[in-house]
Amino acid sequence: MSDGNDIIFERSGLAGLVTLNKPETLNAVTDDMLTALNAQLDVWQGDDSVERVIIQAVPGRAFSAGGDIRHLYECGISKQYDFEFFAREYRLNARIANFPKPYIALINGIAMGGGVGVSFHGSYRIAGEGLSFAMPEVGIGFFPDIGASYFLSRLPGKTGLYLGLTGERVNKPDALWCGLATHGCLTDDLPKIVQNLCHEPNLNGLLTQLTEAQSSSLDAKGPIESAQEWIDFHFDAPTVAAILDSLEQSANKGGEEADWAGRTLKSLRQKSPTSLEIAFRQIGLGAQLDIDGCMQMEYRIVRRILTGTEFYEGIRAAIIDKDRSPNWQPAQLQDIAAADIDKHFADLGEQELTLP
Repeated sequence: MSDGNDIIFERSGLAGLVTLNKPETLNAVTDDMLTALNAQLDVWQGDDSVERVIIQAVPGRAFSAGGDIRHLYECGISKQYDFEFFAREYRLNARIANFPKPYIALINGIAMGGGVGVSFHGSYRIAGEGLSFAMPEVGIGFFPDIGASYFLSRLPGKTGLYLGLTGERVNKPDALWCGLATHGCLTDDLPKIVQNLCHEPNLNGLLTQLTEAQSSSLDAKGPIESAQEWIDFHFDAPTVAAILDSLEQSANKGGEEADWAGRTLKSLRQKSPTSLEIAFRQIGLGAQLDIDGCMQMEYRIVRRILTGTEFYEGIRAAIIDKDRSPNWQPAQLQDIAAADIDKHFADLGEQELTLP
């Protein structure tokens, strides 16, 4: 069975199989796709013959490169804010994280934004060798959402904060090292793995085989793991400004760490200062919340972001005009008052996100 061409649903053996099928937009997740997936999960959750759910994407450059950014931009410019899109998306993210049956994501290629939300909250995340995960939202005046408050805050050391602030890409070895992925495989093996997952009753045995195969692979240490000592040192600072100061001091000393610190500092200085402050706080708070609490917090943030200006300036510079020169307001961290950040986290009252 299927629902349109953009997202395909099939029943195969013991599994409900979901395929993202919009390669012309790098499988960017739309509202219709999210609605269809949620409805299908209703069906499969109530069907005792469906023992597990599997989500994959058609072969290509991306698993899913995010969401429909242009739609959100157009809504915002006309002040017809699509709050409900985010409410539906965040409810689905929480639902996947709490789904009572194994939810298995096979992720290869680019995975960002909305695509992360329908995959990385699953029980098992199997990474192909082409995995390229990133949460680059602070670079467009947004923030790492779709539950990133939850999973980034639970990565080793300061890895999650580093990824949330820099938007740095994560490859397969690093994803396995930090726990973003639970298992790895070769890209060429993905079709066979899907078939096995659909038809083999012993799910734990299949996953054990993947673990054993991965342990004997020749994957090298990834760049995030290689820089972990530096990440934990510099990103353990108490404020965003202190992180930048620490990096600047190291960048001026020379040597391998200095090169890394210089690149990281340059990257952070290109981001929206407001978004950096929001992401810093949300990831810190997320460590103390469950997934439902994180989604409710993120909904508070997104409603304030959508009625502001930074997000639309970021999209203008990156996608509309493509001049790569956003005019952030405020342009400097020191010009941001604590109250400006506090308001993003304030209770919404009757507009709070409700979860089942």
